[in-house]
Amino acid sequence: MSCWATIQDYGLRAIGIGERLLPRDDFTLCQQFTLIGSGMIWNIYFGLFALMMGFFLATALAMGKASSSAIFRKPAEWFIFLFRGSPLFIQFFFAYFLFLNLKSVSPFFDPFTAAWLGALIVLFFNTAAYSGEIFYGALLSIPKGDIEAADAYGMSGWSRFKRVIWPTMLRLAWPAYTNEAIFLFHATALVFFSGFPAWQQRGDALYYASYFADKTFNPFIPYPILAFYFILLTLVVIGTFGLVNARLNRHLPQNMRRKIRLRPNLIR
Repeated sequence: MSCWATIQDYGLRAIGIGERLLPRDDFTLCQQFTLIGSGMIWNIYFGLFALMMGFFLATALAMGKASSSAIFRKPAEWFIFLFRGSPLFIQFFFAYFLFLNLKSVSPFFDPFTAAWLGALIVLFFNTAAYSGEIFYGALLSIPKGDIEAADAYGMSGWSRFKRVIWPTMLRLAWPAYTNEAIFLFHATALVFFSGFPAWQQRGDALYYASYFADKTFNPFIPYPILAFYFILLTLVVIGTFGLVNARLNRHLPQNMRRKIRLRPNLIR
């Protein structure tokens, strides 16, 4: 079988398109690159949707934690503390068994026991907590002069938040938020170890890398391939967030613009 035929058969297998049966023997390098790359579709799905939804919840959490009212401040503080204080793997574990018990109560919760939804919700809450703390720190760092200038122009409430507070918060938080986005995509590999099952072997990239490592008894080929794909994904995230960062800082002189630096989180 040619490499092109392998790509046609297995390129979209992770989402149920193409050959159903996995190769059993005579594994080629093309098969490993293709299937692990196919699994990356799920990693991108988890990271992208969790990041998009978590961005808005993180903004609300930051505003809630900075609020003078305990009604908004306390729930935001406890939410951030809970999801930042516990390991992500443990969150997957408890969420799966919670959804499993709810499934026995009502069939409405059936989809929540699948990785595509249940694991996504956990990642969504987790990244919202970390990003919320980043945005909260940025809120505290907004120069008072900016807010006083907004007051002097007669801005208040939503107008002041939309035109002054929110853009300044994003500008200050964006480099750190970029690193959170990178780590979130890396953390999607933990879905493989969670209790959420891969339906009909439609797993993520680590699922296929582990499959080849088990079948060939040689982890030094599939796992470097997996790392290669994540490095490419990281470069895409850095490039995309770098463009947004340039847009947020377009009004500043070149020497005053905040640079994005990759600072991997070794422990979370």
